Amino acid sequence: MTWHILGAGSLGSLWATRLARAGLPVRLILRSPQRLAAYRAAGGLTLIEAGQRSQYAIPAELAEADTPIHRLLLACKAYDAEPAVASIASRLAADAELLLLQNGLGSQDAVAQRLPRQRCLFVSSTEGAFRPADFQVVFAGNGHNWLGDPRAPLPPTWLDELQRAGIAHQWSPDILTRLWRKLALNCAINPLSVLHDCRNGGLSEHPAEVAALCAELTELLQCCGQPAAAQDLHAEVQRVISATAANYSSMHQDVAQGRRTEITYLLGHACAAAQRHALHLPHLSHLQQRLLRHLRERGLPLD
Repeated sequence: MTWHILGAGSLGSLWATRLARAGLPVRLILRSPQRLAAYRAAGGLTLIEAGQRSQYAIPAELAEADTPIHRLLLACKAYDAEPAVASIASRLAADAELLLLQNGLGSQDAVAQRLPRQRCLFVSSTEGAFRPADFQVVFAGNGHNWLGDPRAPLPPTWLDELQRAGIAHQWSPDILTRLWRKLALNCAINPLSVLHDCRNGGLSEHPAEVAALCAELTELLQCCGQPAAAQDLHAEVQRVISATAANYSSMHQDVAQGRRTEITYLLGHACAAAQRHALHLPHLSHLQQRLLRHLRERGLPLD
């Protein structure tokens, strides 16, 4: 079955090139005739892994193409997920399966509610990739991908295709725990890295701030019925800060390059959940206010 991939960013391109390398049928869905023309001129997607470059002439099309979609990897930003799915909704087969590879929480449920007939799998990834140029992707860090379906515990039959493609993965019946844990890690690291304008390792100079956020995020996770996601959160945050010390967080990169952030689906989602549960989390709330002010001063979107 063809893998349609909507969102040819870093992770979307990383999945596409590995699936194509394994001989699996892949098609990219690009957002405009101009992007499609540029892609065809480039000759395909280039994967750079361990210094080796390999190009894959993966077929590409626009959202308006009329072929049915049975399997879709949605690898766009969280704020683009709903409009992206709307653009291809008429092409989705009744039994289509979607893999939702977005940061944070909120966009996955919105897409799943829009598509009650199709199966939506949530994906949490720790793989690292970046694009040095258009239609090129560098595999920057080995990681893992967890897949799960909050509405159905049984895994799909095609997971062996990910094995063939060398995509490290695991079926996770508790995928929401994975996503909540990653959201908490992102909330503890990304906004502070923006406000202090530092690499992740620079947060080791602000231990009190990090500790206070972790304490409040732990309280939030427990209140949201995610005790496993809350376990040893502070220690995990410290480990990630150390392991990724030389990296800039994704939110820092977005702000530095004048791009819209995913604040609504990260810190915004956490603060909204706290409000629903009537939790008083002053450090988390103040962090959101500081970050919104920082974005406003730079003329960046606040959602």
